[in-house]
Amino acid sequence: MSGDTVLIAAFSGRSLAQSARRAGYRPLVVDAFGDLDTREAAADFRVLDGAMQTGFRTKPLIAALNDLSRSARQTPVGLVLGSGFEDKPRLVAALAPRFRLLGSDAKTLAACKDPAKFFALLDKLAIPHPETRSDPPLDAAGWISKRIGGSGGRHIRDCSGHPHAKPRRYFQKRLTGARYSIGAVLTNQTGELSSFAASKQWTSPSRTQSYRFGGCVSKPAVDQALLAELTRISGKLATALHLVGMASFDFIVEQDIPYLLEVNPRPGASLDVLDDAEGNLFRGHMAAWDETSIVPHGPTVLLAKAIAILHADRGAVTLGNTPWPDWSADRGAPDTFVPPGAPLATAVASAPTADAAEALARTRLAELEDLIYEHAKS
Repeated sequence: MSGDTVLIAAFSGRSLAQSARRAGYRPLVVDAFGDLDTREAAADFRVLDGAMQTGFRTKPLIAALNDLSRSARQTPVGLVLGSGFEDKPRLVAALAPRFRLLGSDAKTLAACKDPAKFFALLDKLAIPHPETRSDPPLDAAGWISKRIGGSGGRHIRDCSGHPHAKPRRYFQKRLTGARYSIGAVLTNQTGELSSFAASKQWTSPSRTQSYRFGGCVSKPAVDQALLAELTRISGKLATALHLVGMASFDFIVEQDIPYLLEVNPRPGASLDVLDDAEGNLFRGHMAAWDETSIVPHGPTVLLAKAIAILHADRGAVTLGNTPWPDWSADRGAPDTFVPPGAPLATAVASAPTADAAEALARTRLAELEDLIYEHAKS
């Protein structure tokens, strides 16, 4: 119900907190950054220093969530998880009975992120996907290595020479083509897509990270037949996995064939570009867990919207009093140290077309980079 208090935990809780605020909720946020715009959107927050480096740990996370719950004016209705839990089904299972998990459970998370189970399910459902294996290929040419439960593309490596099997990693045949994602809200009762929208994604390669996530844009110019196929596959898989609430389905389209790369059984990076001024994606997510609520029929968004991620590729930086533009997001507080290559901030843009929005967001990256480094502390 609008006006309720809700817990949010994610590596970066900013986009979820802002969506919750737009929907009328009071978000209580635990994340790894404590950015200025996260603090502004949150009714209260806790920062777990070092979580990006070590991952979320059970005791500190539960302690932070308990502290927020005790300090709140009203009991939170539940907990919404964002990024940072993809490889931690045991942690999700530990959180569920304590805070009423409003999202897919640990079993569903494991089904999405265990390569052996996930790609076997895709084969059973006749859904195209890149050739995937747990043991190293005999010929490494054209293969990549991924970390199980990895996100943001920073964990992906090109194979070379004679790769070796490593714990928590698997191998996949590299594909090239356009990258699309279907963002959806799924109802608790039927598992159907109550709303869905496409976004186009791109990478921002660095010298050591060739597949680093660079940004995404809504309302891409997608052939209607392709969009229908992306949606059909997403709905078919959502039902098989018993997904509930917000989820995203990532594809790469090569020679007109959509290959499914992964499913995120949580709000994805596209939340920023797919949500509207009323927070209808968050409203839909919450309604999916309340049998008395009607799930909204998706957000109303007229303009295309893009986000582009700025990384600290000029080198490590300690933030100063940056005069953040209105079109920036993930605004780090003064004295925040950002290591080289790490996400630094986000440029946001809207325009009548996806191409125009993407171009404007990319252009703003250079301005944002100059601004941050100019005001950095020496």
